[in-house]
Amino acid sequence: MLITTARYPTEHGSKYLQQLCKHFSHKTDVTFDETTGTVALQPGPATLTADAEGLSVRIVAEDAKSLIQARYVIDSHLVNFAFREGFTGLDWVIEAA
Repeated sequence: MLITTARYPTEHGSKYLQQLCKHFSHKTDVTFDETTGTVALQPGPATLTADAEGLSVRIVAEDAKSLIQARYVIDSHLVNFAFREGFTGLDWVIEAA
């Protein structure tokens, strides 16, 4: 099991969490409210948490390829949703499983 996390400092964390979850809910199982969300991405589940200072994302995957795919899915969608802020991608960190 591999775990990766990232944090995006923004005052719009809850907005982006909800946008991501609503978007993904058309394709996979999603649960969310204003501050937490879980998305059953095919490469590995993602947990999102929002607060007044930003958006945090945690992905768990079976292998490196799945981890990279899940990161790309999150990053590419945030690029579209947070374009007004000049978002270009998250700084992902690998955690010990």
